[in-house]
Amino acid sequence: MNSIQQLFQQKDKNLLSIYFTCGYPALEDTATVIQSLEKSGVDFIEVGLPYSDPLADGPTIQDSSQKALENGINLDIVFQQLMTIKDANKTPLVLMGYLNQMLKYGEDKFCQKVVECGIDTLILPDLPMVEFENHYKALFDKYGLTNVFLITPNTEEERIRKIDSYTDAFIYVVASSSITGAKGEISNQQIAYFDRIKNMNLQSKLIVGFGISDKQTFTTACNYANGAIIGSAFIKNLGQNGIDKIDDFIKPIIA
Repeated sequence: MNSIQQLFQQKDKNLLSIYFTCGYPALEDTATVIQSLEKSGVDFIEVGLPYSDPLADGPTIQDSSQKALENGINLDIVFQQLMTIKDANKTPLVLMGYLNQMLKYGEDKFCQKVVECGIDTLILPDLPMVEFENHYKALFDKYGLTNVFLITPNTEEERIRKIDSYTDAFIYVVASSSITGAKGEISNQQIAYFDRIKNMNLQSKLIVGFGISDKQTFTTACNYANGAIIGSAFIKNLGQNGIDKIDDFIKPIIA
């Protein structure tokens, strides 16, 4: 049983996950951000690997990735930083990156490092299903890793059902057919989409992401899923107000 499955055994409603970018705002902030988020009471943390061509990310997260890369972050440094909090951290971590990062680093080496850091769940948005079935499922099984797949309003039911059969953590329900970023209130069209997915009665847990930014959007998403991920709004707050104000951002959402 992986860390996310264990989390769902303890709590399966209103889970809050926060996405942050490693090495942002400053190179050495990674561990401090994780520790601050844990103290604030988030349920699990999405650890973003800075990348020069983040296809799924909007301007806010792209800017944070660019800043982190300018700060000198790389995968070796990320893994070193994660190791420093491995023993103390009790909040499940999910590593989010892109397939090319793993390929460039070396597939086995990447997986081994992830496991050494105490992480067992990955999000690779650009991993094709056929590649997963033909190669990466066996590779991830070898290291005890599980991959989180994303679905969008345009994902066909057949693919959703297939993703459901492969899911050992949660299905990432992308709230809109666009890149990440805070977008204000959740629309009636999005609610209809959430309701459609909920009524499919999938075996997997559902976590909504993209456009979740505050208490209102978080609560709405949780009416149709087990929880939600906030990314861009947190990154923006982190850049404007600093690490010391993380608790001020989190508390109103989970209150």
